[in-house]
Amino acid sequence: MEYIIFDDSRIANFYPLTLTRPVFDLRSGILKLRQRIQGYMGIQFNKVIIADYLESLYRERHPDWKINEITGQDTIFINSRLQINEKLVERINKLPPNSCLVGPTDILAARFIPDTVYSNSQEIEKLFKDKAKILLPEAKCWNYPWELITANSEYLLRDYEDFFYEKDNKFETELGITVINPYNLWIGEGTMIKPGVVIDAQKGPVVLDEEAIVLPNVVITGPVYIGKKSIIKPGSIISEGTSIGPVCKIGGEVENTIFQAYTNKQHEGYLGHSYLGEWINLGAGTCNSDLKNNYRNVRVYFYPDGDRVDTGNQFIGAVIADHTKTGINSSINTGTVIGVGCNLYGQNLIKDFVPSLTWGEAPNFTDYNQNKFNETAALSKQRRGLGYSEAEMELYNKIRRIEQTI
Repeated sequence: MEYIIFDDSRIANFYPLTLTRPVFDLRSGILKLRQRIQGYMGIQFNKVIIADYLESLYRERHPDWKINEITGQDTIFINSRLQINEKLVERINKLPPNSCLVGPTDILAARFIPDTVYSNSQEIEKLFKDKAKILLPEAKCWNYPWELITANSEYLLRDYEDFFYEKDNKFETELGITVINPYNLWIGEGTMIKPGVVIDAQKGPVVLDEEAIVLPNVVITGPVYIGKKSIIKPGSIISEGTSIGPVCKIGGEVENTIFQAYTNKQHEGYLGHSYLGEWINLGAGTCNSDLKNNYRNVRVYFYPDGDRVDTGNQFIGAVIADHTKTGINSSINTGTVIGVGCNLYGQNLIKDFVPSLTWGEAPNFTDYNQNKFNETAALSKQRRGLGYSEAEMELYNKIRRIEQTI
């Protein structure tokens, strides 16, 4: 049996985050969506269907993966947006040939022998048209980035119980460190926790992954995940619902926020109910609002509609895509969406929607020069000992066109 995780045409629902990655590489809780599917299914597989504009980059990053390649074998296709659980695993494994599991609006999974050797996320649904449909109305898929934010505390708890609770735990703390409910604390090998740190895991688990560093006088209130080689700066407050991916540097006050990876928020300033991609740098004093003064639901820019939509939530902060930078003391309004590769500064409020590769001070933005952006992106990665490849440059050079073509 072959297994393939596929992104479908709803990838644009998650723009600008999925302008530079598949949906299945978005983080929610401790894991990325594909990691959770793999964990529940209990199998290792490296076959994926992604958007055509990501194909070159992902072939370069994952040379051992089969990307958009299909073999003529009995295959189970699994939607990367599926909110997987044990019941769904059972239903997927029992799928009869030439059939699909269907939710209220989405193909959840399918099993058949394909008669094509190539597909991508824009075309994948054509393969399911003539298959028998098995309705599963209670099953859910992720549909919007703000759903990942609002469900993050829940998925931190689930991932801890399902994937971390019984893993080898290097739990060991020095004098001067306060831990409330140590049974809910998981510490990876090589993690360093300095004196004065308070870890409150009473309401939810705290996972400090391998080689994470927590500097003096930090307060962490679970559920929280701090990824491999990430650093929490002195005096920081990391509150419940926060997931920090690998190799981030985080300071100030953070609540219910997801950091994909390689992102810096080193200084004072509040960040709440937000989703940040990779290679982002927030200047000292950058703050965001995550609650409107009238307590009404937050509206957020939604790419497929070209307009803001009601999220149904009172608390939504910002969605900020890869390689975006803010200057010191920048202020970001409730429900702001900022695209890829922006460089924003000044005292005026950043609000609503900022397209990719935008430069300047609100509201008088201009286009960010493509060559200057590429130079900065290369330098950002060079500082971490990483290169800026031709495939990356090719993708970023066409970001504006991808963003505008839905």
